[in-house]
Amino acid sequence: MRRIVVGVSGASGAAFAFRTLERLAGLDDVESHLVVTSAGKTAIGLESERSVGDLESLADVVHPIKNVAASIASGSFATHGMIVVPCSIRVLSDVANSRGADLLTRAADVTLKERRPLVLMVRETPFHLGHLRLMAGVVEMGGIIYPPVPAMYIKPATIDDLVAHTVDRALEHLGIDPPDSARWTGPGSM
Repeated sequence: MRRIVVGVSGASGAAFAFRTLERLAGLDDVESHLVVTSAGKTAIGLESERSVGDLESLADVVHPIKNVAASIASGSFATHGMIVVPCSIRVLSDVANSRGADLLTRAADVTLKERRPLVLMVRETPFHLGHLRLMAGVVEMGGIIYPPVPAMYIKPATIDDLVAHTVDRALEHLGIDPPDSARWTGPGSM
């Protein structure tokens, strides 16, 4: 069983969070652990017709943001990595500065210290130099910065096509390879 931790922060992009958990829920060999910040819950309410409860129902295990004694806060709890989707600049800053202020940022710090893949889907733009320096710091620690930049070569017909492809590509960095993901194999492949 592959355990994947999914963190959801308050940046815009609730659709990416839902799609990530939908993808993971469709895999029999994946156990998903979800932690959502209070700002993340607010963003879901503002951006989606679906509720926080709908998001939580897609996860195998849901952890309260303030429970820093949860399993995912310990390096001895083996996981295959973590994705923060979407990732706010605040969470990026806490991760870059090793500030485990809540369960999400503690789990991210544990992921880095255990040398497991950490994917941050940083969702705020434009970036100023401070943001870029924070991102560089996370990369230097072994993290992966994966802003949700859409790939047009898939010839998307809907926004969901863009969201799905972006999530699938981000999940690849955690060793998750959705079988029906759009793949570029050369001209005419899409």
